[in-house]
Amino acid sequence: MPTYRPGPISLILAVLVALFLLMPLLAVIPVSLTPSRMLTMPTGELSLRHYRSLIEDPRWLDSILLSLRIGVVSSALSTVLALTFSLGVWMFQPRFTAALVGFVLLPMVVPPVVSAVTLYFLLTSASGISSFFGYDTWLGVAMAHSVMTVPFATVLILVSLSQLDRRIDLAARGLGASVWERATRIIIPNIKFGIVTAALLSFVLSWEEVGVTLFITSVNAITLPRLMWMGLRDNIDPAIAALSVILIIITVLVLAVRSVTTRRQPTP
Repeated sequence: MPTYRPGPISLILAVLVALFLLMPLLAVIPVSLTPSRMLTMPTGELSLRHYRSLIEDPRWLDSILLSLRIGVVSSALSTVLALTFSLGVWMFQPRFTAALVGFVLLPMVVPPVVSAVTLYFLLTSASGISSFFGYDTWLGVAMAHSVMTVPFATVLILVSLSQLDRRIDLAARGLGASVWERATRIIIPNIKFGIVTAALLSFVLSWEEVGVTLFITSVNAITLPRLMWMGLRDNIDPAIAALSVILIIITVLVLAVRSVTTRRQPTP
């Protein structure tokens, strides 16, 4: 089969567009090397003081670990909820399927500030029941993040289920398999890629969530995005630029590893 190769003009235009899109990201690199205490371009000498402050200041490490914990818990919770709902809708096909799916997708449609205010009142009420989960607790933040990420995980799992041949499930049911056996041995193994994708997307959305977090946290549950927002709002800390460079490098490395592993896989 002949393969299409772009011409030199197409390659030049693609490179120009890529550079235009990458310019805001590349501008962060010199800012992170400024010796100043403000977010400014370095005028003369370069300094790594802001990278050093990321290591010496315990707030950054604590916020990173907290964001990781919240991201893992909220990702697991949202994936389990989305998978349970999607399997129930796909296997039993209730009469009001469209209404049920629309209800689950409401957090995706409702403005974030409305969801944030609603979750604020919910978690403050939950604080009266137990101090373990509620307002300004890491578990409360994880629960709130799972509410916001469940719709995205549900969409991905429903898309994976829509590509699955329903006759496989009908054959298993005809052979006497129970609902649990059909779900765990037949359906889930065939949509595992969609489940993993839903979990990763839920983790990424939880990791970068800041709008809702501002409403449901105060001084105890300071996630990394909230700490970065506080640094920009209060004192314009250049350590934020250093942290941004580190996150960009990690993202590029992950994409590079993914690209290399994809190329090494044998084509069918």
